[in-house]
Amino acid sequence: MSSRYRPQRFPALILLSTATPGFALTTAEIVASTLSPDCLEYRVVGICYWLYCSRSGCRIRTSVKVSHYVPDAVVSSYANTGENPWLEVRAMSLPNPTAQGGNDGTTNQPHENNLLKFKNADAIGHPGTAAFQQLAGQFGYFCQGAGTAFTPYLLSTLDTVAWRYGTPESLYPEALTPGMREVGSRASGDLWGSVYPRSGFLHQTDDYKAAAVVAQRAGDVVTRRGQPHVYQALVANSRKGYWPAGALIEGDASTGKWQSLAPVASNQCTVFPHGGALPQAQQGDYAWALWRPYSCCQQRGQTFLGSTEF
Repeated sequence: MSSRYRPQRFPALILLSTATPGFALTTAEIVASTLSPDCLEYRVVGICYWLYCSRSGCRIRTSVKVSHYVPDAVVSSYANTGENPWLEVRAMSLPNPTAQGGNDGTTNQPHENNLLKFKNADAIGHPGTAAFQQLAGQFGYFCQGAGTAFTPYLLSTLDTVAWRYGTPESLYPEALTPGMREVGSRASGDLWGSVYPRSGFLHQTDDYKAAAVVAQRAGDVVTRRGQPHVYQALVANSRKGYWPAGALIEGDASTGKWQSLAPVASNQCTVFPHGGALPQAQQGDYAWALWRPYSCCQQRGQTFLGSTEF
């Protein structure tokens, strides 16, 4: 049975007053990142049919079916407990008696290549809802996402048993069977790591790849219900004329894609693994926006009859 917690509501004054020295990602920067047509990927995909009835009788009405991505959450993957790179939400995941230290398991030897890395992970509702709606509204009708701004969906400091000890997922077939649920693959030579166990530890010499795998794990948890973690599901219910995003699957852009926020901001979205330069954060702090696909159409009658896609 999955454990649940009520997301704590932090007054804006407390969040905005939290500050520590060093690199920090701000809410203003995250909000600005939503203005990305590449991540939005707005498309008209079909037509919806509605039965509209009034005193004068019944008739069929139609509406346009659209599909696009929504920035549901900001997923931070960072080394030191209590140092989420998103400045204004650091107070949500401070160290506690069950989650103190962090960073890598290493003896700091230059020749070391079997490095056990550890990353905390926080999945928090994306704060750019208004900016996103302004962008999407330019194209016409748009769909609501599942996320609520500043709502904590996963804080690894509260998920100690699963995140720091890998219990019980270390014994799952996905964790014990090579080739199952992996980010990348051995065959193609771009294996970044396994999704299971969905904890903060993995062996990976590249810090960016390690952080990306941990972010993928966090996204994997929150986009599913009933997982053995302390979290709140980032899931919307389907309804007539509304088809929400499903579970996140690694390497599959049709289930979700990632926009880099820190240490380098990008206006494009991708999936893990990806090519190109992999920026290394000096303090091991990374953050991505998780964009997920939704489809919807405007309700124009009492009864939804179905839809067709082009």
